[in-house]
Amino acid sequence: MDEFLHEHPSKPRTQSEKQKVINRLKRIEGQVRGIQKMVEEDRYCMDILVQLSAIQSALKNVGFSVTERHINHCVSDAIKQGEGKETIEELMSVMKQFSK
Repeated sequence: MDEFLHEHPSKPRTQSEKQKVINRLKRIEGQVRGIQKMVEEDRYCMDILVQLSAIQSALKNVGFSVTERHINHCVSDAIKQGEGKETIEELMSVMKQFSK
């Protein structure tokens, strides 16, 4: 994994923020297990594909949520501290991975 400028967020996540992301990831985990069961049960391919699409969408939404928080806190703070260029470059390198 690439090395990033900051090891920790400039403003730690609140317990509520953490719990929202964790809950979303647990739902996605449950969806993945459901698809595993569908495969084991030889379910119709289209049903599996629909569920895979739902998981991809859910993961993207978690990514957007984390990105939004990062921009509002980490990037904003970095700009105020004169480290905006580096932090924006860091974010853009990760965002390019999302588009692959």
